[in-house]
Amino acid sequence: MKLIEKTLGYYVEKWARETPDKDFIVYADRGLRFSYKTFNERVDRLAKGLLYMGIKKGDHVGIWATNVPDWLTFTFATAKIGAVLVTVNTSYKLHELEYLIKDADLTTLCLIDGWRDSDYVSMLYDLVPELKEQQRGYLKSKKFPFLKNVIFIGQEKHKGMFNTPELLLLGNHIEDSMLEEAKSRVFPHEVVNMQYTSGTTGFPKGVMLTHVNILNNGFGIGQCQKFTADDRVCLPPPLFHCFGLVLGIMAILTHGATVVVIEAFDPLLVLASVEKEKCTALYGVPTMFIAELHHPMFSMFDLRSLRTGIMAGSPCPIETMREVVGKMNMREVTIAYGLTEGSPVMTQTRTDDPIEVKVGTVGRELPGIEVKVADPETGNELPVGQQGEMCCRGYNVMKGYYKKPEATAAVIDNDGWLHSGDLGVKLPDGNYKITGRLKDMIIRGGENIYPREIEEFLYQMPGIRDVQVAGVPSPKYGEQVGAFIIPKDGETLFEEEVKDFCRGKIARFKTPKYIFFLKEYPMTASGKIQKFKLRDMSLSLLEEQGIEII
Repeated sequence: MKLIEKTLGYYVEKWARETPDKDFIVYADRGLRFSYKTFNERVDRLAKGLLYMGIKKGDHVGIWATNVPDWLTFTFATAKIGAVLVTVNTSYKLHELEYLIKDADLTTLCLIDGWRDSDYVSMLYDLVPELKEQQRGYLKSKKFPFLKNVIFIGQEKHKGMFNTPELLLLGNHIEDSMLEEAKSRVFPHEVVNMQYTSGTTGFPKGVMLTHVNILNNGFGIGQCQKFTADDRVCLPPPLFHCFGLVLGIMAILTHGATVVVIEAFDPLLVLASVEKEKCTALYGVPTMFIAELHHPMFSMFDLRSLRTGIMAGSPCPIETMREVVGKMNMREVTIAYGLTEGSPVMTQTRTDDPIEVKVGTVGRELPGIEVKVADPETGNELPVGQQGEMCCRGYNVMKGYYKKPEATAAVIDNDGWLHSGDLGVKLPDGNYKITGRLKDMIIRGGENIYPREIEEFLYQMPGIRDVQVAGVPSPKYGEQVGAFIIPKDGETLFEEEVKDFCRGKIARFKTPKYIFFLKEYPMTASGKIQKFKLRDMSLSLLEEQGIEII
């Protein structure tokens, strides 16, 4: 495979020249459209505004926002001048935001007013009270010595902050030649984006990704879906996460296609956007697809334009996949697997794979990436059919964790292999199957138990909409198996029914000792289920029920 050695700015300008009037970004709910030409012009104006503010190559610019229209304007404006866009999880609270601003050495933070129950502006004033007292652009914060600027993404004015319209006007004071000079100093192998790992375990770390990392990964992901410039991709996942930014935007950008953005996930808005814009592809984590399929108005929408898309982030139940193919017309849907540190995708199914491959495996390696199943102790490659740690090597491996050389060395070995922490096997047909996670593995009295195996079994039980299996601490066995079940709408399940379903069908030590019925799971903003929180929840739930832990 020949590497793409270009920058993000190159691709926007390429399509602005070659297909200037073609839709690049569409918000179907408000009739907002940016052609490649108009988007590129807006990016250049914003880039000049950032230069006017004194933002320079290598500066870290944070963005804390849902998928608002100017999210991508900031992405490409910072990329053109050589700044590093640092994505901030929309679910972050005060403590997490403080950690990231410090850890990432942010010089600038761009934010919206808030999301759900979080008021971002108030939270920032709490963290940086100097904002209300000091001149914009000259911030001096005791707590955050690197932070100089705050930008509000929108029309509103807030003390100490610039807003987007002001930045676009300030850009008029900068000559085009200054922007051209800044662009000339940007190179493909430099860091363009820093994504913080979702923090499902431990403190998040800043993953440094280059233009080459994410453009090549996006191109390969699009190729697996047979993208052309005619594709229109509905994108509900958050842009702060690799799913939205790389699997979505970079796959679309490298093929000159169109993205139909969903500002914040709403199953009704997704269905309406697909119909209105005649989308050919739809992305989401399994929980998003389940919400769309189960929406009471689902049957009202015409989804015949759909062909492909990606389901990723967590394993897909086979029944859900059948419904996505049958009811949503996504006959060429694909499954992608990877991790942020791998830009993120290392393996993906292909459009013509049978449904059994799409639910039972994560496909095969992308072109230009090596994948192996390694012995967790020695790192040696294991034979086909033997379980070990999923590892990859190639253009997609991150530059490293920001300011954390020891943590980087712990996951990228001397031979350049990135260790995922996930357990898998290579199948005889060349596809890979994920069997669990090294840290998710339940060890009950010396028996290794892989939650995925039990989850797949329980998905077969009528009445279960979703199930997650996690370890429950046990003084006697170390851990017991806990099943956290969301019943289907209108269904009532009982603990003994679940245990009866398991009896005689799976080993006794795999049968859940504890059954919990929930309405929803604790999730990251990117749609990943936080299993470590289920483990913590189990203790309080058992205490409430007066059940002694054994």
